[in-house]
Amino acid sequence: MFDIKEELKKLPLKPGVYIMKNANDEIIYVGKAVKLKNRVSQYFQSSKNHSPKVLSMVSNIAEFEYIVTDTEMEALILECNLIKEHSPKYNIALKDDKMYPYIKVTVNEDFPRIFVTRRYVKDGAKYFGPITDATAVRETVETLHKMWPIRKCKKVFPRDLGKSRPCLNYHIGQCNAPCDGLISKEEYKKIIDEAIDFLEGKHHGIIERMKKEMEEASESLDFEAAAVLRDKIRSMESIAQRQKMSNTGLNDSDVIAIARAFDEALVQVFFIRGGKMMGREHFLIKNTEESTRGQIITEFVKQFYSGTAFIPKELILEEDLDFDEKEIIEGWLQSIRGNKVIITVPQKGEKHKMVELAGKNAIITLEQFGERMKREQEKTKGAVEQIRTVLGLNSKISRIEAYDISNTQGFNSVGSMVVFENGKAKKSDYRKFKIKTVIGANDFASMEEVLTRRINHSIRDKMESPNEEGKFSRLPDLIMMDGGKAQISAALNVLAEFGLTIPVCGMFKDDCHRTKGLLYNNEQIYMPANSEGFKLVTRIQDEVHRFAIEYHRKLRDNAQLDSVLNHINGIGETRRKALLRHFGDVEKIKEAEVENLLEVKEMNIKAAEAVYSFFRTQKSDTSEGNN
Repeated sequence: MFDIKEELKKLPLKPGVYIMKNANDEIIYVGKAVKLKNRVSQYFQSSKNHSPKVLSMVSNIAEFEYIVTDTEMEALILECNLIKEHSPKYNIALKDDKMYPYIKVTVNEDFPRIFVTRRYVKDGAKYFGPITDATAVRETVETLHKMWPIRKCKKVFPRDLGKSRPCLNYHIGQCNAPCDGLISKEEYKKIIDEAIDFLEGKHHGIIERMKKEMEEASESLDFEAAAVLRDKIRSMESIAQRQKMSNTGLNDSDVIAIARAFDEALVQVFFIRGGKMMGREHFLIKNTEESTRGQIITEFVKQFYSGTAFIPKELILEEDLDFDEKEIIEGWLQSIRGNKVIITVPQKGEKHKMVELAGKNAIITLEQFGERMKREQEKTKGAVEQIRTVLGLNSKISRIEAYDISNTQGFNSVGSMVVFENGKAKKSDYRKFKIKTVIGANDFASMEEVLTRRINHSIRDKMESPNEEGKFSRLPDLIMMDGGKAQISAALNVLAEFGLTIPVCGMFKDDCHRTKGLLYNNEQIYMPANSEGFKLVTRIQDEVHRFAIEYHRKLRDNAQLDSVLNHINGIGETRRKALLRHFGDVEKIKEAEVENLLEVKEMNIKAAEAVYSFFRTQKSDTSEGNN
């Protein structure tokens, strides 16, 4: 039996973190202290100075634990991590868990790459962001690769120099093949430096140079080169326009303000980079009914910046941080950033105007979207929590991967993997697998192959790029199989081979092929049909099945088309693949006119007429046969 009075006597006068638990051994509160003995003892002294929230918490404390740290800063970091991990009932809690994308330039490599990442690592690379508009980030990187011949591969130089032939990107003019020694480091650096200038907003000089080159190409009657430059200039001007937004003159800053309603608050953040407002985002905070505005902003700063490694030069706040914690938080932020971080609460001037604007936006957002955001929360994270509860899992679930196998009487077997993070589909992480080692309709063996390949990809990604988030690097917290015991057994066999312990459940259907429940540890688990958890399971099962069927149908149609094209004179493997890429399915090729066929660059007039005539002859033969 835990004796609170006796345990209080044992507490040290040292900094650390204390963890309050209820009778069910659930963590209900996490706090930090400069002196653990003094801080924890306060909760169990006279209750007249305690708020109703603290009184309620203390009445539920069955025991407590503590972790001693060397410094108050270490206690602060540990407190943030434990709150994120356990989401205790009585802590002010940041409900959103967003990780924003950056544009990363690997200037620490011999031949740098440019790509999108959601991980900020102090590895010597150059990062631009975070940027809230993920679509705009991807479009910008795609445009950069079209404008400059920058490599996309993950080869390591000089280790991989000359080990393989240049890839397709070299042949289509989107890479200068440093892998084959076709460009020097000095020449390549000039290209990267220009791309970095563009990302930093130095557009004018680059665009003017390209305009001059376009005019020179036009005067030399090289209209093809002029057209390419024209298209590049248009793309650059489009991105430059999008980057301009409002120039605030505030350099790298985050502007933070709040709006309140009952037991929740909404924090609005403006992200300002290089003096330009690059985006904004809002965050719901719960358990705030008895907290001051300063306490809410203090907790937000601690939790938000413990989850993002990018710390701006300045935080511009609507309310000052708690006096007791301000100094230690400033030191903590400075230790992450590597140099001084300024925390400002402006009373006038441009910064004050920006804070007022953020505050107005927070009020509007809370009024317009507060209820919708809560409903969305219930459908996503709330649904995941329901699934975790019915399965009896102790650890937090964030990433769910679901798998299905599809084939036609054992032919064209394919596997599909869909991903849901925090209850939302993450389509960028979906993967398709064409079964390679299994012959016939053997779903058990096919599933083993799919999961083995998926985990091997994770291992390879982590080995090749330990500081980057690869396509497969992150493993799931829960695996769902579209099927029953056989599929679950296949998954567990593979996990055991790799020494992994990931919970696996099956999604089974009723006689009408509708989702009925989950199969876990050989037990059928049912959820109320109107619960958000059951609805999420249904969405996951429908989605993984749709994705598998869609891929299987595409392979089947392509096989049919490939078979038909084999009978056309002048259409070899290269042209067959090109036609497949361009038109997608058999019906579109059948209906294409000669000029449409000539849009495929691998086709000449003779080949296009052969395809056109072949399908028109087939139509004529079919029509005569029907008569």
